[in-house]
Amino acid sequence: MQPIHIPREWHDDDLLTFNQFCDLVQIPSRTVRDWRRRGIGPTWARFEGCGRLYITAAEVRRFVSAAAPGRSA
Repeated sequence: MQPIHIPREWHDDDLLTFNQFCDLVQIPSRTVRDWRRRGIGPTWARFEGCGRLYITAAEVRRFVSAAAPGRSA
């Protein structure tokens, strides 16, 4: 498995879609949906009136760091 690389040029407030996140961390979307249903995993945002889920680059970094202790994102 390849290490997850989060580009340094991403600002903490940059947004990724649900699918971009799944692709980045190489986790099936079904697994991430199950995490959401169970209330675990990263924190997501949804803009009012928009069905898409978003995650900030800062939350991706936090999630990856928590999943791999001793590694920085």
